[in-house]
Amino acid sequence: MGFVPNTDEDRREMLKAIGVSSFEELISDIPPEIRLKEDLKLPEPLSEYEVLKELQSISEKNLDLNHAISFLGGGAYDHFVPSAVFTIISRSEFYTAYTPYQAEVSQGTLQSIYEYQTMICRLTGMDVANASMYDGGSALAEAVLLAIGHTGRNEVVIAGPVNPNYLTVVRTYTHPRKAEVKLTKFDSGVCDIEDLKSKVNEKTACVIVQQPNFFGNIEDVFEIEKVAHKVGALFIVAIDPISLGLLIPPGEYGADVVVGEGQPLGIPLSFGGPYLGIFAVKEFLIRKIPGRLSGVTIDRDGERGFTLTLQTREQHIRREKATSNICTNQGLMMLAATVYMALMGKQGLREVANLCLQKSHYLAEEISKIEGFKLKYNQPFFKEFVVQTPMPVSKIKEKLQAKKILPGIDLSKFDGYGDGLLIAVTEKRTKKEMDLFVDELRNLVKG
Repeated sequence: MGFVPNTDEDRREMLKAIGVSSFEELISDIPPEIRLKEDLKLPEPLSEYEVLKELQSISEKNLDLNHAISFLGGGAYDHFVPSAVFTIISRSEFYTAYTPYQAEVSQGTLQSIYEYQTMICRLTGMDVANASMYDGGSALAEAVLLAIGHTGRNEVVIAGPVNPNYLTVVRTYTHPRKAEVKLTKFDSGVCDIEDLKSKVNEKTACVIVQQPNFFGNIEDVFEIEKVAHKVGALFIVAIDPISLGLLIPPGEYGADVVVGEGQPLGIPLSFGGPYLGIFAVKEFLIRKIPGRLSGVTIDRDGERGFTLTLQTREQHIRREKATSNICTNQGLMMLAATVYMALMGKQGLREVANLCLQKSHYLAEEISKIEGFKLKYNQPFFKEFVVQTPMPVSKIKEKLQAKKILPGIDLSKFDGYGDGLLIAVTEKRTKKEMDLFVDELRNLVKG
């Protein structure tokens, strides 16, 4: 018996209802060259034990970070995740918890959301944070939609180098709104302020800056804030949460909306997800914020309780009044970030940030000593920097990956971002690992 128990008569009736005479007519839009014309050539069946052994051997072909040294960044970083994070989020009441629509039976989930929101507000210096979003890119795109809706304007200005993957998501989200996305010059590795001033006007809904920017450099956010607010545009800042262990929080330099990728907060790389979108605003935007918020209240018995509040999701209010329909929070990832921040505390986050800063500058200095290698930008940076190389970055990646060193990101893959090797250094990288990286680069030059 087949997996789909439809008789020939069943199929004829369905095709007739659809309005086609045959299955071939139904799939006529599928090019013939990619259709399956014969049975799949599957291997002989295996026992459960044999299947497990086969899958294990396949999985061992993956290059994981237990067996490689990673200098990759660009939005996803190899930070240390304390074992307690996995232990806590693996508890069944967290691991299998459902979306907390019914507050009276979701107190634990709602409390963890509330704690997360509180920590994000303290970290960013903002007034209100939502319960999280899918990832950094979608959070930024939602912030743009918020700005367009709030201001009634339709132009978006990108101040300096912002993660190109985030910009792709922004363009996808804003395409139906026919929004115009303007890019500014960043020849020196940071936003060209004069060029920014020439592109910002009374039609600008928001000005977006990434701090540190995509190249790892520190932007003049105080000057960019003045340019944005002078014309009544919203000021949106995309952050690396770890950097706020050292850098001034965006709430203190006038940010209206803060977004970011929460992956550095206790979430493993995991082949690119699931991750966590940070989203926080000033109080005047509280009713425009997408997603859900958890609030604390007092019940009729005088006991503290938690409830969802200000739910601007289309499941809860009229669709035309909803702020977004793609705004489910990443509940388990949010919990992981909450546990991480609680474990680390202020001092722990500051120490991680300082280690990233010191180690990245050590590596940058050592690489600069190699003939033909030099820093591309003369700018202050946090944990990432761009290196100009005497040979194609693709060759460097090929040679070093064979030795289980992931040297960084080839910037030439992104249109408009120039060339060079984008290197990230986290607190996990040891002096021995960095020195090995430098030695391998030096050997490449010697040939």
